[in-house]
Amino acid sequence: MANGRDRAAAGIIAAGLAIGGLFVGSGFARMRTSDRYVTVKGISERQVKADLAIWPLHLVAADNDLSKAHAQLETSVARIKTFLASYQIDSAQAELQDFSVTDAATNQYSSGERSGSRYVIRQTVVVRSLKPDLVRNASQHVGELVSAGVVLSSGGEYGSGGPTFVFTGLNELKPKMIGEATARARESAEQFARDSHSDLSGIKTASQGVFEILPRDQAQGISEESQIMKTVRVVSTIEYALKN
Repeated sequence: MANGRDRAAAGIIAAGLAIGGLFVGSGFARMRTSDRYVTVKGISERQVKADLAIWPLHLVAADNDLSKAHAQLETSVARIKTFLASYQIDSAQAELQDFSVTDAATNQYSSGERSGSRYVIRQTVVVRSLKPDLVRNASQHVGELVSAGVVLSSGGEYGSGGPTFVFTGLNELKPKMIGEATARARESAEQFARDSHSDLSGIKTASQGVFEILPRDQAQGISEESQIMKTVRVVSTIEYALKN
């Protein structure tokens, strides 16, 4: 009688272990299935044109007489405005910035002997225009200013002194470009799923990349700021779960 009860109990335990093993196995199978995913990237690009030009012209005037140096500077400013007008650029858009005067006599590191002028005056004329084509054309003839006696120097806050071309319409492009990048990412994921005999499930994670504004002609030494035509790019990274 006892042996019968023992056999029955043993049978129940064995059945329980079998059922428990079934659930454990099923749990691992679900885990493995849930871990199956594919990471894809979608790219959207647009070719755009700059709609703003900023052109700094760095002026220098030097003389042993401060008033004469200042008069030279004012003459240079007037000649720049005439030059801009000759290329159909509104001279009212030219702003004077960064006025400075250097007196060599106050230089504590000077040996007392000067080979150049005592006073050096610097000022920057910043041209801001919504017509980049006109600014680019004028900048290609800047030698006319030198021929007219305007002394220009490079450097300063705006870099080398050439025009900077800016595209300001990025916010208007963002929604459509994000949609395109997302759609292209899904196309890649669907292709991967077909090749692996799987189906796409929901999105696990999604990351919208940073919008980049790049030079249209991407060659060594060419900067984005110097080109009117640019390329806007965004890359979206998405993880899709896969199911059988």
